[in-house]
Amino acid sequence: MWDSDIFGVQNPESGEIGYCCVMGRLGQHYALAVYLGTEGLEGYLKIQSGEISPDDIDALHVQKCLMVSFEDRKFLREPDFRVIKELKLKFRGRKSWPLFRSYRPGYLPWYLTKDEARYLTVALQQAIVVALRFKEDKDMLVPPKENQYLVRVSEKEGRGLKWKDEWLEPLPLEKEVVAEPIDEARLERIGKTVPRGRGIWEVDFFYFPGGVKEGERPYYPCTLLLVDRGSGFVLNAHLAKPSKYSSEFMDKFLSTIENIQHLPKEVLAKKEEVFKLLEPITSRLGIKLRKVERLISLEEVRAGMFEFFVRE
Repeated sequence: MWDSDIFGVQNPESGEIGYCCVMGRLGQHYALAVYLGTEGLEGYLKIQSGEISPDDIDALHVQKCLMVSFEDRKFLREPDFRVIKELKLKFRGRKSWPLFRSYRPGYLPWYLTKDEARYLTVALQQAIVVALRFKEDKDMLVPPKENQYLVRVSEKEGRGLKWKDEWLEPLPLEKEVVAEPIDEARLERIGKTVPRGRGIWEVDFFYFPGGVKEGERPYYPCTLLLVDRGSGFVLNAHLAKPSKYSSEFMDKFLSTIENIQHLPKEVLAKKEEVFKLLEPITSRLGIKLRKVERLISLEEVRAGMFEFFVRE
């Protein structure tokens, strides 16, 4: 099987469909990845199509999946060995040690939860069923209609489950940008007291390359960056938790205006999410907001930040 031979397995507990990708035909990376829901599938398709390169620093942050891979012993950690020891299992040789990980945008790859382990067990069982059938029929995953995937779905039968094939389209991607409440008094004060119409700002957010351990699962801080396009000067930089970046993003944008004491003539954004977050503010303050393909000055600053971090 190629890693483009995708099929689905529905989670019997939640109903969510995981899209399975079998890797290893080239003899380099042996794994089963289960991309969770439409969001997980979209991330896979962006990498598969070349929209995001596998070597891109953002590639990790579009992956929402569970993965079992077969690795050299050195890649396992103490919790992995503890499970193997408790189960009295033995493995030997290169690319023979099973490694189970959960991938979520904004978070480091981490150990499975109980629910994730139960679902990945089911996905592995159904992947074996599909792979053995695929061995006999190489066209079994060719869809009858565009944008359909073969999905293994189950129904209860006695104390067990009965599985069958269905051709299904992915559900619409539901990832709406929730507008944060605006501090009306603060916005009105800025509009009355801060001079307008100077300079062009580039604004973006991205995940910092280093992880932070707070609580059970480490995360990559969301980096908010505001850069003056003409000079390349960093107007503001801020690190936020993935769950809080949108509210802090709005606050830091306004505090930058208050500290500098002038409004930008124009603000440039690359991501649709950034555009939607800023639009309620820029429209009220009379700032032109424009979506662009590249943020030239900001991307240079970002590259410099990453280079410094890796070197340190």
